[in-house]
Amino acid sequence: MHRRRFRNAPRQPFEVGTAVSIPIMKRQVSIAALLALLREQNSFVLSSHLRPDGDAIGSALGLMHLLEAMGKRVSVVFVDPIPANFDFLAGRERISRTFLPADAAIFLECDSIERSCIDREEFEASPPRMTINIDHHRSGREFADFNWIDPEAAAVGCMIYDLAVAAGIAISPAMADCLYAAVLTDTGSFNYPSTTAATFAMAEHLVRCGTDPHRIAAEVYFSNSASKVRLLGVALSNIQIAGPVSWSHITLEEMERVGASIEDCEGVANHLIGIEGVEAAVFLRETPEQDQFRLSLRSRRTLDVSVIAERFGGGGHRTASGCSMAGTLAEVTSRIVEDLRQACIPVADTGESVEAPTLPSILLA
Repeated sequence: MHRRRFRNAPRQPFEVGTAVSIPIMKRQVSIAALLALLREQNSFVLSSHLRPDGDAIGSALGLMHLLEAMGKRVSVVFVDPIPANFDFLAGRERISRTFLPADAAIFLECDSIERSCIDREEFEASPPRMTINIDHHRSGREFADFNWIDPEAAAVGCMIYDLAVAAGIAISPAMADCLYAAVLTDTGSFNYPSTTAATFAMAEHLVRCGTDPHRIAAEVYFSNSASKVRLLGVALSNIQIAGPVSWSHITLEEMERVGASIEDCEGVANHLIGIEGVEAAVFLRETPEQDQFRLSLRSRRTLDVSVIAERFGGGGHRTASGCSMAGTLAEVTSRIVEDLRQACIPVADTGESVEAPTLPSILLA
């Protein structure tokens, strides 16, 4: 099958008298082509990346509701645990860890099948006729038969919303909850630079469709386990700051001591970038593999941490990215802090200033 490429160009502001901008036209073409493919298939399996976050879970469940409204059979697969603060989303109980054969497999904000929450052996034993990739990361890769990548989208949840609107499907309260949770979390509670007037317009429409912003925020941000809060305390006690760079870490021993899981580490990096005068931050989590660490990078102003993450085989967004590195804690810390320090030098020269995200939007997020 010929691989189809649909990568949206960066959004440009409207000019007076312009009916439709070129990026919007390209987005409409991408959506129309994808809808045609979806209508041709009868069954789908949906998944996203390992260690799923709010956008991965919310967009997958939102797309499940959309496809079922179109009369399709749908399964959602995540081999990694779902964080407890997303258990309230309608359809959460249907998430499986076992791959089920389908006409098409859709991967959301994931740059390869290998990095998805699908078991590769199960996938290859019953391969679908078609693979579809929907992503909004700048580092997104065109690995599927059909690739829709929009780096300007605030979240994949926004792209699923656009798909639902274009399909003429009424957005149910259940779908609205899922999509709102996806966008809320992936924009840092509407704090990140990807947030635009269109993001707020979409959120307003989702509220009209039945979602409750107060309830979603309470479930996502104020339903944390005691182990997550204890882990945050340890991570905050490990903070170090050198000029415009802050960093912290958590070891396996520390996680075990407070009874924390990998999911409890989500969001720690957001606290590091909220420190006054800090332009770049990194949170290092020790993994079970010997001398291996998972890094969460954050930045503000014009510093693009996705470039640094890509250098080590990772990727993500300009202000929020991730990667893995090998070495001892001291070696990995020294390497990444020096890279961030060097990257901060051109930013400091610009003299720009941007406010850091404020609580409670990043509180234990």
